[in-house]
Order: sequence, then C-alpha cells, then structure tokens
Amino acid sequence: MDLKLVSWNVNGIRAVDKKEALKWIDEHQIDILALQEIKAEKEQIPKTIFNKEYAHIQVNSSSRKGQSGTALFTDITPTFISETPHVDILNEGRINEFHFENIAFFNVYFPNGQSKEERLVYKLEFYERFLEYINTLRKEGKSIIVCGDVNTAHTEIDLARPKANEETSGFLPIERAWIDKLLEHGYVDTFRHINGNEPNHYSWWSYRANARANNVGWRIDYFFVSDDLKDRIKNAYIMPDIFGSDHCPVALEIAL
Repeated sequence: MDLKLVSWNVNGIRAVDKKEALKWIDEHQIDILALQEIKAEKEQIPKTIFNKEYAHIQVNSSSRKGQSGTALFTDITPTFISETPHVDILNEGRINEFHFENIAFFNVYFPNGQSKEERLVYKLEFYERFLEYINTLRKEGKSIIVCGDVNTAHTEIDLARPKANEETSGFLPIERAWIDKLLEHGYVDTFRHINGNEPNHYSWWSYRANARANNVGWRIDYFFVSDDLKDRIKNAYIMPDIFGSDHCPVALEIAL
C-alpha cells in the first residue's frame, strides 16, 4: 500500500487551531499525521483543528503542563502502542510509538539543548537511548520509520548560516555526530535520499528578523527509515507554504 506520512512541530496545537492552520489536512489524504510540541492534554485538543475524523488518536502529554507533547492521527489499526518511557525518562511527552504490520513508527519531539548545559547533556543521552532502542527492534525483525523535530541540523547545507552557529546547540559537532551515527547504523535521511545535496531547504525559522520571509532557516525536521525500506521511498519533501508555526510540515510518501 502507498502511504503518505506528514510530520509537523505545531508549537502549540491550541494556538494553531486559533489560526485555523490545520484545516489544510482536510484537503489531503494523509495516512499518518504526526504532530510535535502540542503543549496540551488529549482533552484540550480542540475538536475544530480539522474535520477529518481519524480512527486512532494517540496523545502523549508532558508531565509539565503546557510543554512538549506529541500526537498521532491515523486510520491504521495499531498492533502495539507505547510512550516509550525508557527513552523519555523525564516523562516530557516526547514519543508516540506505533506499530503496524512489521513497521515500528516513531513520532518524536527530541529535546532542545539550547537553554542550559544540563539540557544538552539530556538531549545527547536521549539520542543514545533512542538509537539503542530502535536498533533492538531492528534485531527483532522490525522495519523502522522515525519522524519529528530532531532539533539538530545535520550538515552545513541544512542551515542558512552554518559559520555563525558553529557553537550553537542544534549545530554542535557532538549533536551532528549523532546523526552521522544514526546513518552509519543503517538509517536513511529520506529528504536527502530524494533531493540529494540541494541547499536552501529548511523546516524551521526564527520569528525574529523576518527569517522566514528571507529563508534564513534550519532543516531540523526529518523522516528517517531503516535501510530495508530505502527502495520503497517514493517521495520526501518539505512543505514551506504551510504556515501557523515556526516550523513547517515535512512529508514522506512510501510504498509498504
């Protein structure tokens, strides 16, 4: 079956609803919609975000009210779901784990390391726990799809001003090295697989200095798949014409 998967850091699902910025969902056939940073409990998600009624909704809210949180919408029936607490050990609502057929799908809002040193350390530890876990699932025979806000730009072509951000969390060598490690372990950056090294493609822009209008951005939102799915990738792209957040959606079309 051909599936269309969309990932978007909405930076507050209630704020996005007030802008009617999720209404475009009704105009697209999206098989899995994965949202990050919803900043809400399940019962706080407005009924008005879009008209489509998905059969399965999986929400993981942070223990800290109004922060983080992930939500997944799909008509696919899961064989297993989890909040993956052994990775998200601080219970910050960062993961929807959703299995169907032989696929382990992850919607992840990876930690941001900019606020203080302890958060950078936690981010790197989270990265390592997550990679260890998905590698374990691969050894059990699962194919892996990971989407979400990784909070790191991988290479210099993944942000507009690499030199100015060499010492900024989100582009530190130690953070970028984890993405190298992820790829070395047999995962594929689907956007680069389809688009090669084309520059100037970003998924996040600061609200300051007209960054989005000037396309001074970062590509920090991804779809990764295990390499056994590489030949099934049909398309992978960014949707910069969708507004409502400081991020824009990213999409993957894949035959499973």
